[in-house]
Amino acid sequence: MKLVCHVHTKFSHDSMLPFWLLYSCCLYHGITHITITEHNNIDGAIAFKKYCEKKGNKVYVILGEEIMTTHGEIIGLFLNNNIKAGLSPKETIFEIKKQGGIVYIPHPYDEKRYKTVLDECYIQEFKDSIDCIEVHNGRNIDIKYDRKQNEIADKYNLRKVIGGDIHTWIEIGKDYIESDINPETPTKFIKAIEQSHFICSPVVPIAHKFTVIDRLLSFIQRRDFNGLYRTIVTRLKKNKL
Repeated sequence: MKLVCHVHTKFSHDSMLPFWLLYSCCLYHGITHITITEHNNIDGAIAFKKYCEKKGNKVYVILGEEIMTTHGEIIGLFLNNNIKAGLSPKETIFEIKKQGGIVYIPHPYDEKRYKTVLDECYIQEFKDSIDCIEVHNGRNIDIKYDRKQNEIADKYNLRKVIGGDIHTWIEIGKDYIESDINPETPTKFIKAIEQSHFICSPVVPIAHKFTVIDRLLSFIQRRDFNGLYRTIVTRLKKNKL
């Protein structure tokens, strides 16, 4: 079994990854299981699962969502319904558990993406409800982020997982989990990551550039020109700094 966690597609605002390309890359790299975790929607996961089923189920899709709470992002896996953004971490965790899902904390430390990192005080407060936490994120730009994420996992005695945080085709296949256990239920998923081998690779820097372009194109597609303007101005200010 080769499992890839934390994957975005064209259903996320910062990715233009089409289903056919994601599916083809999964077959090429021998990926058997994948968690689709779009930003604030489960629609992409459902749609890609149906796509894979039509192709013969060579890639098994675990339905997920990366949810923006009032204090950072939390991923829910094995969901049936969308969980709205903007809830508190406590409310979000409750909604995930209500569906029998897995509470998965992405990138618990990242200096460049601090706005999306769940505040550590909530990791401490809800550690008994957290099923797993990333100790490597495929978009970490510095190895020290991995070390810090491992320290957080160890500090609160949390189960470890790695996530690709895939937004582009060039990131597929570089970060994955190998296990002899089929992760197709929440219980088996937990066993799979507990008895697994993590394959981690450094970030592909150009992937971040592609994501910026994808975000701009997404604004244009939605005709959100105010959002497009704000993003461009923000990027220009950062470059000046």
